[in-house]
Order: sequence, then structure tokens, then C-alpha cells
Amino acid sequence: MTDIAAPSLIDWSSPDSVARRRRRHAAERRLKYYGLGAIVIAIGLLAVLIVSLIVNGYHSFVQTMVTLDVTVSREYVEPTNVREGNYRLVVRDSMKALFPDVRGPDERALLQILSSNAPFIVQNRVMADPGLIGRTVSMTIPTSDPFDQFNKGVIPRDVPESQRRVNDKQVVWFDRLDAEGRVSTPFNWGLYFNADSRLPEMAGLAGAIVGSFYALLVCFLISFPVGVAAAVYLEEFAPKNRWTDVIEVNINNLAAVPSVVFGLLGLAVFLQFFGLPRSAPLVGGMVLSLMTLPTIIITTRAALKSVPPSIREAALGIGASRHETVMHHVLPLALPGILTGTIIGLAQALGETAPLLLIGMNAFITQPPGGILEASTALPTQIFIWADSPERGFVARTSAAILVLLMFLMTMNAIAIYLRQRLERTW
Repeated sequence: MTDIAAPSLIDWSSPDSVARRRRRHAAERRLKYYGLGAIVIAIGLLAVLIVSLIVNGYHSFVQTMVTLDVTVSREYVEPTNVREGNYRLVVRDSMKALFPDVRGPDERALLQILSSNAPFIVQNRVMADPGLIGRTVSMTIPTSDPFDQFNKGVIPRDVPESQRRVNDKQVVWFDRLDAEGRVSTPFNWGLYFNADSRLPEMAGLAGAIVGSFYALLVCFLISFPVGVAAAVYLEEFAPKNRWTDVIEVNINNLAAVPSVVFGLLGLAVFLQFFGLPRSAPLVGGMVLSLMTLPTIIITTRAALKSVPPSIREAALGIGASRHETVMHHVLPLALPGILTGTIIGLAQALGETAPLLLIGMNAFITQPPGGILEASTALPTQIFIWADSPERGFVARTSAAILVLLMFLMTMNAIAIYLRQRLERTW
């Protein structure tokens, strides 16, 4: 046997012992500094991401508006046919009333200050209140995207006229409107309540938010009961043999499958084989449920394992069946972990883009869907559409949409953390 020196016989003050202690302490300090450095780098990169998104996207949270005194003339709008009125001329005359000296070709340049959607805004206002016909009413109308960017400083005024999208005459007219107090930049509620549009100043996320809600609702209704039931069976009732081992391995492998594979599966099965409607939140939710199922099964099994065996033994000892033990004791105690895993899985599904693109949830939709079978987009696909748009105004819209998506993701994760801390029991 090898002789081992007793601790009392070791000379801890010898040069060798002191050197070894110094090396160990230095290694511990290096390890601590490596960990702190990794945390600082991660936080720094996250801060760079958030700051860049805010810098690029904060412009979209306010919108440049112009207040006009709109005269809804009976010459252009008949009370018996409000929908078919000539609202373009109504807007034109309202702008010309502010600039009576503008004539000829300059009239078109003057109207370019307002959004191309201005006649429809006036039309919707008159259709909601036909009593406005024959009256002059103050309306706030968005400016076109070039003037919105000009007012926010994205398009500088000190560059030559050939290098900006607004000419010198339009700058003078816009400054005159601003001097009269007709230009304002209120909070852009249209970013949340408008659907998508070809015009950056009118584009919003309403359709994408509603589509994501319906898709996540379908995903939850499918994946939560199926995932929890599968996890309960595998953990509490299934015999431990080769077949259950194969099932467990496949579930773990499915959790690592790229999301685009699930999109291809949904395209082949749900759309081509079953013939379900393309771009529908129903199909999107079913595809996302396939992705979320492995995560819910794994987290549910982990939550069930965390329940002490003594709970099961006590329930069985007083005569409860295995079914009663699981349903009345084990499952309620594991519920906080199950809900946390489910919310995290849904948050992951909310940010997925590739599978939704493959099933067509990137269509141009001008109004929010009215149900799970109507064509829709989702927040990630809406971001993809705007990022691919050539209009300069969509650059800020894209960053703003990413911030909105991150807000929803952080909210869902915060709910998961709250539920765990509020409902979790320690043993």
C-alpha cells in the first residue's frame, strides 16, 4: 500500500505548499474572472442589440400628423351615396384653402405632403357620421412617409435638394404648416391598431398580433393537453422497457429538430394532404404545436420527477389508486413547473418564422383575421415582410415590430417566472 502522510505531518508553511496554494487560488480567481467576463460580454451584446433596435425603431412609435379644416362639400359627396363620393377632391380643396397661391403643377407636389390614404381616412370619417356632409370639420391626417421622416430628422434638410425626397418648395410649405401649429407628432397608435399597408405611414401590426394570438391559441389547445397526458403516461404508468426508451429518445431528438423541418411537415401533411386553408392561423397553430410538444413533454416529466416519492407512497398507503394519486396529488404539485414549461414553449413558438413562412403566413393582409380559418400573418413573418420591403420607412417599422415582439416574449417569460415563484413548493 502507498503510504499517505497524515494531515498533521504536512508542512503547510513549506515553499512547495505555499506555491501550490497560490496556484489553486490563482486558478480560482481566473475561473471567476472568466465567468464574470462571459456575463459582461453577454449583457453587453444584449445591450447593443436593444439600443440599436431602439435607435432605429423609436421613430415609428410617433407619427407626424397634419390638422386640416376639411369641408365635406355636397358637390363631391351626396348624402344618398356617401361611399362613392369624390374624397380626393375634398382633400385637395382643403389643402388649397391653406395655400391659395399654389397653382398648376405645384398642386400635386402640395398634396404629396399628406398620405395617399388621406381620401380614405376622410371617407371613413364621413361614413361613420354622414351628418358631416356640408360642414367643415377639423381632421388629423398622417403625412406621407418622406415628410414623416423629414419631420423626425431622418431626412436632413441641410443636404442638396437632389439628395432628398422632398424638394425645396415642399419644405417651405411644410414649414408653413408647422408654423401655423398644424403639424404634430402624437403617439402612433396605428402601429398597434392598423393592419399591414403598402404605405409605411399607415402600416401596423394589428393583423400580425391577432394572427399570432389565434396561432398560439390553437397551439396551446393542442400541445398542452396532449403533452401533459403523454408525459404523465410515460412517467407514471408506462412500463420501463425498450419501447419506452425508444420513445423517450425520439422525444428528446424531436426537441432538437430545426423548426424548418416542422414547416415542411405542415406543408406536406396539413396543406397538401388534408387540404386545409393556406395562411390560416389554424395551420400555423398546428405546426407550432408539433414544435412545442417535445418541450412540454420534457418539462412536464421533469416537474413530475421533482415531486417527492413520499407523496405517492402516502397516497397509495391510505388506499388511493394510481390514477387518484396522480390526478389528486402528484399533478397539482407539479403544476407550477408544467405551466412554466408550457409558457416558455409558447414563447419560443411565438418567435418562430421559418415554419410559418413555409405554410404561407407571410401574405399581404389588409385587415385582421376574423377567425382561425382566415388568411393571416404573424409577428415574426410581418417582421420578415417589412425587412424585405424597399421603402425606407419600413426600416424603422421593422425595428419597432421587433421591439413589440420582444415585449411579448419578455412578458410571457415574466409570467412564467412569477408562476414558478408564486406556486412552487419546496421540500
